Amino acid sequence: MADDGQIIVVAIDGPAGSGKSTVARLLADALALGYLDTGAMYRAVAFAVLSAGIDPEDEDKVAVVAETLDIELRADGSVIVDGADATAEIRSAAVSRSVSAVAANQRVRAELVERQRRWTRIRGGGVLEGRDIGTAVFPDADLKVYLTASPEVRAARRAGEESSLDYATVAADLARRDAYDSSRVHDPLRQASDAVTVDTSDLTIEQVVASLVVMVEEGSQLGAEQ
Repeated sequence: MADDGQIIVVAIDGPAGSGKSTVARLLADALALGYLDTGAMYRAVAFAVLSAGIDPEDEDKVAVVAETLDIELRADGSVIVDGADATAEIRSAAVSRSVSAVAANQRVRAELVERQRRWTRIRGGGVLEGRDIGTAVFPDADLKVYLTASPEVRAARRAGEESSLDYATVAADLARRDAYDSSRVHDPLRQASDAVTVDTSDLTIEQVVASLVVMVEEGSQLGAEQ
């Protein structure tokens, strides 16, 4: 855990269904740090874009939405978009289909990355999860983790979360998002060269979190000795 005055940034990246959100949230609690779901920010923009009837591929209009949108991610997990609770709406199938296009927008990324860095500075550190935290947002993070899992496990997890969709539909959507996110020009999904890879396929959430707590604490002790 962080000593008084010590800033700790933990970057957790990985594809959808790898366990990022649950692991990051529990790790933040264990370390007494703030938690930021950066994916929810991109989803909030996608939700606002769709609500305004804007084509997610219209880069200029989408960028304007991102640059003027008020997004509040509360500690209880709720997401407030321009003053309205959009927690459920940002997880809709329509938003899931559109968020990759929104996240590929360079101006959107620039705006949200700055907000993510500001959020972390204000709080003196934090656990951030997304797809480019260790490679673009905080390349100097104290600990970089790349969570992954087999495609089958990831699809099963997502199908369990989205009861309105069957396994085959979820699996196809995950494959599409993986391909889109990994091949985009700006800050694609990839593992940082110095990130620790954790395959969560056969691990419990508790096992993953416990191992990461040890990594953070060992890293903090090493830093204090140098």
